[in-house]
Amino acid sequence: MKSNHMTIVCAAAALAAAPALADVSVSTYDDLPEGFYGQTYYYNGVTYTDVNNVDGVFPDGGTFEAGGESVESLGNTIVIENATLFYNDFPAWGSPTQAMTFGRAYVNGDNLSLGPVSTVTMNLDSPADSASLDIAFYENGPWGGIVYHLDAYSGTTIVASDSFTIADGGGRDNIATRTLAVSGATFDSLRLSATFGAQFSGPRILMDNLTLNLVTPPDCAADFNQDGGVDGADVEAFYSVWEQGLPGADVNDDGGVDGGDVEAFFLVWEAGGC
Repeated sequence: MKSNHMTIVCAAAALAAAPALADVSVSTYDDLPEGFYGQTYYYNGVTYTDVNNVDGVFPDGGTFEAGGESVESLGNTIVIENATLFYNDFPAWGSPTQAMTFGRAYVNGDNLSLGPVSTVTMNLDSPADSASLDIAFYENGPWGGIVYHLDAYSGTTIVASDSFTIADGGGRDNIATRTLAVSGATFDSLRLSATFGAQFSGPRILMDNLTLNLVTPPDCAADFNQDGGVDGADVEAFYSVWEQGLPGADVNDDGGVDGGDVEAFFLVWEAGGC
């Protein structure tokens, strides 16, 4: 009995002392049929929400309203587009053939639309320490001067950012591509947004290959809610994630969420954690 107890304590200590684990997750959207996916959508460990929830302006002086109800709004629906014709022209971008966009319309079949986006939030099941996403967008024409932002948040604090300004070369609008990336800090959500001057704006985009370097919270596997202590609140926090089968409950990092994760969690928790 003593030997079994020592085995459990040693296993718990080893798990608690293990270095932070990482897992690269790439959302390609290629397994999703094209169409509308609602105002909030969960896919591959990411919840997409708060689409186009701000008022804003365009460089030509036009304006739009928040949400998707009025004709003056951009539409707040998440959309998957079959972008076959786009990938024919830009084979190195993203991963064919499906991409994510936003707004109130899409074009059925191989042709496509680039939907408007002023804001979209991406809440992560598990924290990450780097992220990138590929976007295709219109430049020049009526879009020049709009700034795209990708902000990484830990709670409500921005911990990393990337941005660029859409070219304003005159003439008609044309399609361009870019990768936005953030790193150097641990975060639990991302926000893609667009601004013109001090106000939000609504350029048109496709988005693909959201790539996340997911990390196990480094300070203590048993302090599941990351409040600095190991107590009953951590058990509740763990079970709330585990019961939904979310990746954040994969404590033993075996790629699945099952009874093995409960055992791994309690090995650490019963030994006093960290």
